[in-house]
Amino acid sequence: MSTPEERLAALGLEVPEVAAPVAAYVPAVRSGSYVYTSGQLPFRAGELMAAGKVGGAVTAEEAFGCAQQCVLNALAAIRTQVPLEQVRQVVKVTAYVASVPDFTGQPAVANGASELLGEVFGDAGRHARAAVGVPVLPLDAPVEVEMIVEVG
Repeated sequence: MSTPEERLAALGLEVPEVAAPVAAYVPAVRSGSYVYTSGQLPFRAGELMAAGKVGGAVTAEEAFGCAQQCVLNALAAIRTQVPLEQVRQVVKVTAYVASVPDFTGQPAVANGASELLGEVFGDAGRHARAAVGVPVLPLDAPVEVEMIVEVG
């Protein structure tokens, strides 16, 4: 059985270094058998992958990729608490999508996060989810993702 990092590598992806918080919080907290991540923005190599509203300056396809990067950053945050091999279940994912008022494709954007988690963790990557349209996110990011995982 391969590890989550090996499955990511097979997809041509890797868990980055944990992103530095942009305010007064920590990237992740463990409480008992659960790790809760702070909201993760689509930072890649220290910069946002895109900025602006989905359905405006940012396409749904670009936002899908941003959601994937948010998950990679969330996995980096989880890894500050436990090795990824200890993730038993991805419990809940919340995807916030900064979008123009008439954009209704938030669930498709959030699939960037959900589908990647399924590929990395298999059945343990199946999770409850909310995909929420919002008017603006920190730093004008188009997507922010937070996660709760059970660990053992």
